[in-house]
Amino acid sequence: MEKTSKTQRKSEALLLQELGEKLVGLTDQHLGRLELPEDIWNAVKLARTIRKRGGLKRQLQYIGALMRKIDAAPLREAIQDIEEGTRRQASLHKQLEAWRDELIGGNDALAEELASRFSLDRARLIILAQTAREEQIKKDPSPAPARALFRYLREVAVQGC
Repeated sequence: MEKTSKTQRKSEALLLQELGEKLVGLTDQHLGRLELPEDIWNAVKLARTIRKRGGLKRQLQYIGALMRKIDAAPLREAIQDIEEGTRRQASLHKQLEAWRDELIGGNDALAEELASRFSLDRARLIILAQTAREEQIKKDPSPAPARALFRYLREVAVQGC
């Protein structure tokens, strides 16, 4: 039976406190997917309402203390999965914006590539791109055609994934 050093216990407590901080930063939708004990759930909800920095720090320490009572490994994995999904969504969003901008710029080769890659309606894609391109030329352009093109690309990309 090995005794853990005080330094090691402190670093583990800090890691749990950081995990608690990530819990506080999650959306209600993501938080609802996690199986949290009621006391941790309530502590996280309370931490979201605290505006004073010192009070928030104490609440995060309290969440860390509560986390020591449970096995945090599954919770840590679930948070990593959520963060990875968020990163993937952000990456997809940036890629779709780049494709939209290229299509509006007149890149017909990209339209052909996307049409074959995602088996989308090539004619609709070209019409949406032309409409957005024509709108960009106007003195006071509306973002609606570019948004429509982006939504179509997102719809097709999500179905293709």
